[in-house]
Formats: sequence, C-alpha cells, structure tokens
Amino acid sequence: MRFTLALLLIAATLGLGGCSEPRNSREFAAKTSQEASQITERAKLQTAGNKTDALLEQQNVPLTQADAANNASQASERKIIRNANLTVEVTSPTDTQRKVVSIAESHQGFVVTSESTQRTTEDKSKPEITVNLTVRVPATQFNQVMEEIRALGIRVSQEKVTGQDVTEEFIDLEARIKNQKALEGQFIEIMKRAGKVEDALQVQRELAAVRTEIEKLEGRRRFLENQASLSTINITLQTPTEIVINAAGFWFNLKSAFGDGFDVAVAIIFFLIRAITALLPIVVLVLLPLALIVKFVVRRLWRWRARQLKDSRSETVE
Repeated sequence: MRFTLALLLIAATLGLGGCSEPRNSREFAAKTSQEASQITERAKLQTAGNKTDALLEQQNVPLTQADAANNASQASERKIIRNANLTVEVTSPTDTQRKVVSIAESHQGFVVTSESTQRTTEDKSKPEITVNLTVRVPATQFNQVMEEIRALGIRVSQEKVTGQDVTEEFIDLEARIKNQKALEGQFIEIMKRAGKVEDALQVQRELAAVRTEIEKLEGRRRFLENQASLSTINITLQTPTEIVINAAGFWFNLKSAFGDGFDVAVAIIFFLIRAITALLPIVVLVLLPLALIVKFVVRRLWRWRARQLKDSRSETVE
C-alpha cells in the first residue's frame, strides 16, 4: 500500500512537471535535481518499509498448533551459510578419497579442490599419506553427506560446523533492488522530457549511478544465494596416529637407561669408524709421502753434517 501511494505521488509530480515545459536549461536542471532528490528519499523510505515488513513476516511466530506447518515453511526459507571442517582417520586415504567424491556427486555436489601429500616415516615401506578435499553439496543434503563421510573412517579426530544466518541481509538486498529499479524507471521518464543535450546528460549520469548500484546489489544477492544453497565441507583424510603408552617404573627406567647407553656406545664406535675411514686416504696420500720426504731430508742433513765433522777432524790432525 505504501509503495502504491509513493508511485501515485511520483506520477502526480511528473504530471505536474509535464504540463508546462521548462523555459530554459537552468530551470529544467533545478526541477530535475529536485525531483531526483524526492524520488531518492521516497525510495529510501520505501526500502526501510519493505525491509521492516519482510522481517516482521519472517519473524512472526504462530502461537497455535494449527500454524505450526506455516512456521516450519518460513524457517526453511531462511538463508543460512553452513560450512564444516572434518578430519577423519582411515586405513587408506587414497581409496577413501574416491568414496568421498562418489558421495558428493551422488548428492548433486561436486569437488572444488583435491590435494594429496606423502610423508616418509621411520618405516619407509609404509609412507604416511594425507588427502585434503573441499566439496560443495546442496544445503538440504548437508547432514546426510556428513553422516556418510563419518561412516567411512575409523574415527573422527576433529569436526567443526559453522552457520551464518544471512536472511536479514538477503531481505534488505531484495528491498533495495526493488526500489532502485523503481528509481531507475522514474529517471527514464524524466529523461524523456529533456529538451536539450545538457539536460539529458545530467539525467543520464544519475541513471548510470542507479544502474551501477543495482548491479552491485544483484551481485551480492547472487553470492549469498550461492553460498546458502551450497554448503562447503573441508575434509582431511589421514592414517591413524599411533598411541604411545608411557609405562613408568624402575625397571622401565633402567631398561631405557641401558638402551640409551648402548645407543651412545654404538654411536661412538660408528663415529670412530667413520673418522678413521675418512682420515685413511689423507694419511696414505698426504702424510705418508710427507713423512718420507722429511725423513729423507733429515738423513741427508745428518750425512752432510757427519762429513763436515770428519773433514774438520782430518784438518786438525794434519
């Protein structure tokens, strides 16, 4: 009712403006600016009114049992963005990955990303494989898909489910889009009465701004619809983690100390073996030839010195 009354008021304003042509461009520009501001204010008021009415209808809770079905239908129309993070321990992450893809596709969903990483452990024959998947499924199938994925693993080590209610924002966007389109129609009517190029360009700028706002609002509405209609599930598949039992006690500590000492002794022996093996080529190829050269030089020096002493003694005797 308020929107119809606003349209009648706008039509009356346009009718009065159309009865007398503006005498010059300055008068038309002033009238156009005044009409545009009036239309904008009415659009804002209409947006607030539509949003309030929609929220009241959305949040109206029946008090009788006869209206329970109507209340349930209103609750199902709420826009809720649901996301989940799930970490499942499985015997074979690669095989389970294919099963998860099959589950998502069987519920009209699809895989967004899939990544597999492999890490070498102490037992090299059994590397540790971790698979990360991101799937999107219809919001109505969210709980069913979660149950089927949980059933694939040995146990669920981590699970987190989040929900964001965007119903109020969605209603606000619809009301703003509706009134922006009405505003666009009014600017088109004003532009038809423009007698000069300058006047038409002025209205065209206002019209372009309105259309830009409509495109932005519709883009946001499409995004919310997509996020609310399809839920996102981030899944991590990994092999079971080993549970280490800490057995404390005297004999356990003694055994651990003996084992640690044995490991240290073995490590020292291996270090000496590696050191000898590493130094052996240096000894054979460098130190041994150097020692032979030094020995040869020292022997030559002793012989020369002995000869000098012998010659000096001979000269003394003579």
